[in-house]
Amino acid sequence: MTIEEAALALDKKRTSMYRIEAGESRVDVHLARSMMDIYDVYLPKLLDEVRDALEPGWWAKYGLAGLGYADLESEAAAVREVTLSYVPGLLQTPAYMQVVFEADQLRRTKSELAKQMEIRQIRQGRLTDEERPLHLTGLIDESALLRLAPSSALMAEQLEHLVIMSELPSVSLRVLPADLGIHGGLTGAFTLLEFTDPEDPDMLYIEYPTGSAHFEEKADVQRARVLFEHLCTKAMSHDESVALVERMLTG
Repeated sequence: MTIEEAALALDKKRTSMYRIEAGESRVDVHLARSMMDIYDVYLPKLLDEVRDALEPGWWAKYGLAGLGYADLESEAAAVREVTLSYVPGLLQTPAYMQVVFEADQLRRTKSELAKQMEIRQIRQGRLTDEERPLHLTGLIDESALLRLAPSSALMAEQLEHLVIMSELPSVSLRVLPADLGIHGGLTGAFTLLEFTDPEDPDMLYIEYPTGSAHFEEKADVQRARVLFEHLCTKAMSHDESVALVERMLTG
């Protein structure tokens, strides 16, 4: 059955059917039943999945739309992140987080700042979730750690937090040393999201000054994955990275 034939049989516009197939529009239970009748197939499990999909995620009460980063990360099994200027968000203390958000005052009001901090702390909970832990590989440029130096109290708290978090089995901390010089990661920070379901393709996420974008094209994701793996060969090991942080704490 072509999409035009299905649209006619379901009294839907062709554009609506395209949006449904592309995952841009949700299907309610009534439409799912109608589609099963038209396609002559009945899948009770699919109806349960439709009901589950219609339930708003935890991020909805914060005004975040579906298919935003929090939505995508909540379904991911692993995150591989390259950060150049900041400590990865999932490893930030509330004090450090607030300083980072306040530095971007043009994009957030005070109420938005508080909401964003709460969202980030909820996301951090996945790292210690016993049932569905999120595995993080944080590739951090050493300059992000050195940038903490002017604020000794903030630096000590954040570095100590990194040491504590690095003990989690779900966290791998890798530092790109300052003496590495110019490297491929300097083109910009990025995040790779990996999913356990083979039907969910890995995703590349990039944030820029006026917004963000995510990419599912295999070529884009593969190029980012190759770059990430290349940077890992240049970075300190997990143990070396933790030792560096500990030296910064005591030095």
